[in-house]
Order: sequence, then C-alpha cells, then structure tokens
Amino acid sequence: MEDMHLPPLFEIGSFAFGKQMLLILLSVALISFFFLWAIRRQSLVPSKGQYLGEVAYGFVRNSLGRDLIGEKELRPWLPWLFTFFFFILVNNFFGSIPVLQLPTMSHAGSAYVLAIIAYVAWVGVGIKRHGFGKFMAKMTMPEGVPKILYVILIPIEFLSNLIIRPVTHALRVFATMFAGHMAIMVSAGLMSHLFVNVGGFGFLGGLGALVLGIFIFFLEVLIQVLQAYIFVLLFAVYVDGALKEGH
Repeated sequence: MEDMHLPPLFEIGSFAFGKQMLLILLSVALISFFFLWAIRRQSLVPSKGQYLGEVAYGFVRNSLGRDLIGEKELRPWLPWLFTFFFFILVNNFFGSIPVLQLPTMSHAGSAYVLAIIAYVAWVGVGIKRHGFGKFMAKMTMPEGVPKILYVILIPIEFLSNLIIRPVTHALRVFATMFAGHMAIMVSAGLMSHLFVNVGGFGFLGGLGALVLGIFIFFLEVLIQVLQAYIFVLLFAVYVDGALKEGH
C-alpha cells in the first residue's frame, strides 16, 4: 500500500504536493498541447495531427454524445464529455508508462472529485430544466407503479439515484485502477523474489511471474481505456435521464 501512496515531493504548511498532483498537472499540459497542436493548421485536407485530433473528437461526439444524449441536447455537453474522457484516459495511462507508473485515478480522491463534478452537473441541469420538485419526483417516483408502493420505492430510489449513484460512479474507475496496478506490483515483486532469492526451480517460477505480469500489464491497458469510456458513458446516461421529461 505504501508504494502506491508515495510521500509528498514538498510541503507548505498543511499543503502537500505529491507525485499524483504532479501527474494531474502533466496530464492537463499534455492534453492541451496535443489538441492545440492538432488544430494549429486547419485545412479541408487534414494533416496527420489534425486527422488524429478529429478522430478523437468524433469518437466522443458520436459514440458518447450523439448516441446517448441526442443531437438536440448534445452541444452544451460536448466539452464535458470530451474533457472527462481524455483527462481520465491520460491519467489512467500514466500507470503503464515506465518511470511515471502511477495511475492517478488509483487514488480515491481524484475519482471522487470527478464524480462530484459530474453529479453537480447532471443534478443541476435536471433541477434547472424541471424545477426542484418535479426533478425529485423523477428521481424517486417511477412511472407506472401503483402509488401505494411509493412508500417503499421513494427512499430506495432516493438512495439509489442520488446517494449511491455518485459513489459507484467514482468507485468503478478508482477500484479498477487500484486493483490493476496493485496486481502488477505483486507480480513484479514475486518475479524479483524468485529470480534473486530462490535458486533452482525458482528461476522457472520467476519466468512464470514475468509472463503473468506481461499479461496483467496489457489487461490493465485495456481496462484503462474501458474505464474512461464507462465513466463518460454513465455521465452521458445520467445527463440524458435528467433532461428527459419521463423517468
């Protein structure tokens, strides 16, 4: 556990600046630099950089925005979807880059801050669109259900949609990044132990741990992409649900 929660690089009073915060700032710089570079010379026949930037933008717009929120309501939410996806993706990828080797979303604080921002956004737009009372009714009173059951359903739906939902929204990305990186660390530690401290058949065990570590590494890369996608997909679903008239 201590290897994933490194000591701060420096402290100023109660404020501590660590590797995780440094990587978050680096991710913002990298994302900004790439997309500013990609659109520096816009043309009808795109350069390789412009084409890559357009493909990345189009993926978020079409797969996560248009298909879930719809063309009519999409435009205000594109910056949200785009920012969430690439911010989470790059910070997840840091866990697979040598030397950096720390997915910042493996720290609960990072994931929960993003989930809180998403929560305030979709709850806020739902209240703005429908009013507080109607929005709360949407979230707690399913349509087509006998009213006598509302006594049971209202507290369950309230907990599910307004309390548990933001917690699980963050928990998905945090838990998978933490577990995946921890698995790689365990595999690397086992390989090192078998190679260095155990003779004879320990060498074969070390090779097995190496193969396992490589498999887990590529599996984690897949999960890093998948979790960024799932986080934004759920956000788009929540926004769409908040905007619609029906439950």
